[in-house]
Amino acid sequence: MERPELPLPQLHAFVVLAEELHFGRAAVRLGIAQPPLSQQIRRLEDKVGHALFTRAPGRVTLTPAGRELLPAARRALTDLADGLATARAVGSGRAGRLRIGFAASLALTVLPGLLRTFRQRFPAVRLDIHEMTTAPQIAALHDKTIDIGLLREPPTDATGLGFRTVLSEPFVAVLPSTHPLATHRTVQLAQLADSPFVLLPRTVGPTLHDQISGLCAAAGFTPRIAQHAVEWQTVCALVETGLGVSLAPASIRRIRLKGVAFRRIEPDTARTRVAVAWRESDHNPLVTHLLATISQDPRTAHLALAGRREVHRTEAIASGSGRPRFWPCRWVCRRTGRDRSTGG
Repeated sequence: MERPELPLPQLHAFVVLAEELHFGRAAVRLGIAQPPLSQQIRRLEDKVGHALFTRAPGRVTLTPAGRELLPAARRALTDLADGLATARAVGSGRAGRLRIGFAASLALTVLPGLLRTFRQRFPAVRLDIHEMTTAPQIAALHDKTIDIGLLREPPTDATGLGFRTVLSEPFVAVLPSTHPLATHRTVQLAQLADSPFVLLPRTVGPTLHDQISGLCAAAGFTPRIAQHAVEWQTVCALVETGLGVSLAPASIRRIRLKGVAFRRIEPDTARTRVAVAWRESDHNPLVTHLLATISQDPRTAHLALAGRREVHRTEAIASGSGRPRFWPCRWVCRRTGRDRSTGG
C-alpha cells in the first residue's frame, strides 16, 4: 500500500474549507490570505489526482472525491491532536502507565494509602499492580517488567538499583492459640527452640530469611523448618493448623485468624525494613512522581507514620479473654467491602 504524503496544513485547510464552503470565511478561520488557501487546496487536489471542490461564482461544494476524503481527514487531524496531547502528558508524567511490584504484607500497611494518594494526584496514570516477593521484584526490575518495587529487606548486592527505606518494624512470634506460650504477653526467643517453624523459603526473600535465622541463632538454636510458605497469610494459616510457629514482621498481626496469637519477642532488637526500589538509570517521570509521593509530599507523610504506629503498638489484652486486641484495619475493611479502586 502506497504511503500517502499529505502535509498537515493542506489537510487542515481542506477540512476548514469543507466546513465553510466559502474561501473568504475559510481564510479568515485559518488566519491566512485567500490566495495561499487556494494554492494549498490546489496542491492537495494534485496529490489526490481529482478535484475536491466545484467552484462557481458565489458557490463552493464538495465533489464526490471531496466528500469521501473529508471524514478521513478529520480523523487524521483528531488522532494527531490526541496523540500529541497524550505524548506531552506522558512526557511530563501526567499520564502513562506505571508498573508496581509489591510484597503482599505491604497491603496491610503503606500500600493502600500510597496508591490512593498517587491516584488523587495523577488520575490519568494507569497503575499496573503485581503482587511479588522480594527476589522476583529484583529480577523484574532488572528485566524492566516493573518500574517500581515495594519490597521487604532489599538485598545488599543488587547493582543498578536504588533503594529508599519506607518503614522499619520489629518482629513478633506467630503461635497457634493452643501453644503454651500463647498465654504470655512476651516470648523469649529461646523458648521457641523446640518448636517446628513455618517460614518463607529463602529463595523468595533471602535477606529476611537470613535475618530470622540470625535471630534464632543469637538465641542459641537453629530453627527446625517443618513447612515453607511463600506468603505471610499462608504462613499464619499453617500456624493456625498447628504445623509450627513462626517469626514475622509486626504488621502481620493485622491478618485476623482466630487460632493464631501474635506475641512480642525478647530480645526485641532486630528490625525488618520495607523499601521502595527502582532502576537508577530509569528517567521515567512517573517513577520520580511516585518517589516524591512517598518521601516529599506532606499529605503522604502519614503513610510511614501510620505503619509505625501500627507495628509499635503494645498488644493490649482484652479484659478477661487473655487474647490480644486487634485494632480496626482500613485496608482489611476495603478488601472485604466494595472499594477496590487502589488495585491492591
